Amino acid sequence: MHYVIALIHEADGSFGISFPDFPGAVSGGGSYDETLRRGAALLAFHVAGMVEDGETLPRLRTLDELRRDPSFREDAEDAAVAVVPIELPGKAVRINITVEEQLLGAIDRAAAAGGESRSSFLAEAARRRLVG
Repeated sequence: MHYVIALIHEADGSFGISFPDFPGAVSGGGSYDETLRRGAALLAFHVAGMVEDGETLPRLRTLDELRRDPSFREDAEDAAVAVVPIELPGKAVRINITVEEQLLGAIDRAAAAGGESRSSFLAEAARRRLVG
């Protein structure tokens, strides 16, 4: 588990969240809690998009490191600082599994229909099952 520093601003009852290490990843909401939830979902989506596009993920800075950054200090002046947990993708590992032949055929057809590889299909199925 990794943690990303977020800034939450409030103006006239509306809230906005941004992530200094992920410029352009912004969201909002009608309450602090809603904004934090929506921000966490947006961050996960943003990171997944970066990975899918082959972009390099930024090095996550600590709060101490960010506080030494003049632009962060300016942005954080009237903001609440929050910490958002996120699962960052790791290095791909090759595995060997055994699957019943007809099930494997169904997996391959579904993966092909979705324009994905067998590996990505199985990984996504596992993620969905783990999340619930």
